Amino acid sequence: MPNTSQKKRKRRAEAPPTLAIVGRPNVGKSTLFNRLVGSRRSIVGDEPGITRDRIYGDADWNGRQIRVVDTGGIVPDDRDLIPSEIYSQAKVALEEADAIVFVVDGRSHLTSTDMDLARILLRGGKPLMLAVNKIDSPKQQADAEEFRKMGIRDVHFITAEHGTNVAELLEAALRVLPVKELTAKDAEDAKEDEADEEADSAAGDADLRKASDDGSSGERKPAMPDEIKIAIIGRPNVGKSTLLNRLTGTTRAIVSPIAGTTRDAVDELVKRDGKKYRFIDTAGIRRKGKTKLMAEKLSVVMARKHLEQADVALLVVDATEGVTSSDATIAGYAHESGRSIIIVINKWDLVTSGRTDGKPPADRKIFEEQARRALKFLNYAPVLFVSAASGKNADKIFAAIQTVTKERFKRITTGQMNRFLKHVDFERASVPMSKRVRIYYMTQTNVAPPTFVLFIDRDVKLHFSYERFLENQIRAAFGFEGSPIWIKTRPKEKK
Repeated sequence: MPNTSQKKRKRRAEAPPTLAIVGRPNVGKSTLFNRLVGSRRSIVGDEPGITRDRIYGDADWNGRQIRVVDTGGIVPDDRDLIPSEIYSQAKVALEEADAIVFVVDGRSHLTSTDMDLARILLRGGKPLMLAVNKIDSPKQQADAEEFRKMGIRDVHFITAEHGTNVAELLEAALRVLPVKELTAKDAEDAKEDEADEEADSAAGDADLRKASDDGSSGERKPAMPDEIKIAIIGRPNVGKSTLLNRLTGTTRAIVSPIAGTTRDAVDELVKRDGKKYRFIDTAGIRRKGKTKLMAEKLSVVMARKHLEQADVALLVVDATEGVTSSDATIAGYAHESGRSIIIVINKWDLVTSGRTDGKPPADRKIFEEQARRALKFLNYAPVLFVSAASGKNADKIFAAIQTVTKERFKRITTGQMNRFLKHVDFERASVPMSKRVRIYYMTQTNVAPPTFVLFIDRDVKLHFSYERFLENQIRAAFGFEGSPIWIKTRPKEKK
C-alpha cells in the first residue's frame, strides 16, 4: 500500500504545473490570483492580512493549464500565532510550486521584509519572477527600478487590478513551467476512459429501452456526481478547520483558538474508496452586527456563496456550548438553499470522557433531543457526534455523506407517487377546510434537492400545515434522509 509521500508524488505527477504567488501583506497577491484564474476566488480588500490559508485555482492560457496558489502575506520575523501559521502555509505552497511569482508594491519603497523574502526565494533555486504591482505610468515604473536591487533577473511591471502586463507575466511563467508530456501509459489510460464512457452510454441506452418495454416513464435516473462537494459551515471557532484537516489528512487550514481565523474558503480534494470528495472550509458565519472589518463581512458573503455551490453541508456545532440561535440561523441558510445537511456535534469528548468541570458526562440521547428541538426544521438531517481534534468518529462522516448524497439524487416515478397518494389520509392534516385543496396527481420534477409538483384544483399556495404533513408522509414512504424536500403547486388546466 502506498505511503503518504508516495501518494503526494503521484498527485504531483498527475496535476498541472503549479505557480505560487507570494509576497508581504497587502501588495496585491489576491488581486493577481483572481486575475489569473478569472474569478473572485480570493477575498480582496484594503486591510492587510486578509488571505491566511493557501488558496488554489486553475488557469488556462493558450491551451496550457496551470494551477495557481495564492498565499497569505509573509512576514518572516513575525512569530505571533497567525503570522507564523501563514508563513508555514506559504512554505508548503513554495515546496509544491514549479515556479514562483514574488509580488511587491511598486508604490512603496523597497523594504527590509522584501529583501529578506527575496533572499529566501533565491536560495530555493526554483524559477522566480518579480512582479512589481500597482504600476500605472512610466514615471512610477522609473521610481520602481530600485526593486532590481533584490537580484531577481526576471522583472515585470504590472497592474493586477486592471490586467496591465499580466499576460506578459503569465507568458514568462509558462516558459519556465514544465510541460507534461503524454506518455504511453497516459494514452492507454485515455483509451480505457473512452471505452468506459462508451460502455456506460450503452448500458444507459439499454436501461432506457428496458424501461420503455416495461411501460414505465423511460426517464433516465440522474447519476451521482463524480465529485461530491461538501461545505463545512458553522459559527466561528467551532472546529471547522480542525475537521477539514482531519478529514483530508493534511494541515490544509490554519487552526487557532482565535475566532475568525479562516476568511477565504479553503478547499481540498480527497479520494477515498474510489470516490472523490471536495471539502470546503468556509469562514465562520456570524450576525451582521457582529462583523466589524470589511474582510469579515466579505468572508461571510463568500461562505454563503460557497455553501450554495455545494451538494452537502456539514453543520458543525460546538458540544461545549450546545445549539445556539446563531447555529439555527446558519442551519436555516443551508436548509433554504436546498443543500443536504449533516449535523456534526464536534468536541464531544470535552463533555464526556475528557470533561474537567466536575459535571457528569453528557448523555448522547438527551443532547440529540435538545439539538432536534432547537433545529426542528432539520428533522431529516442525521446527527453525528465526533471529536475533530482526536479523530474519534470522524470516519463516519464519509459514510453519512454517501448516504445523504444518494438520497439527494433519488427519483421516484410518477406511477409510484400516485400509488402513494391513494394511501395518504389527508383528513389527518390539521388544515382549515377553507385552505384544503383537491390533489389530482403528483410528480417529481427534479433532484438535488428532490422537488415535487402537485396538480391541484385551484390556483392557491399550499397551506404550510398541508405541506409539512405531505412532506412527512413522503419521507415515511421514500426516505430522502438528509435532504430538504421542495413542494410546488400547479392548478390543473381546465378543458
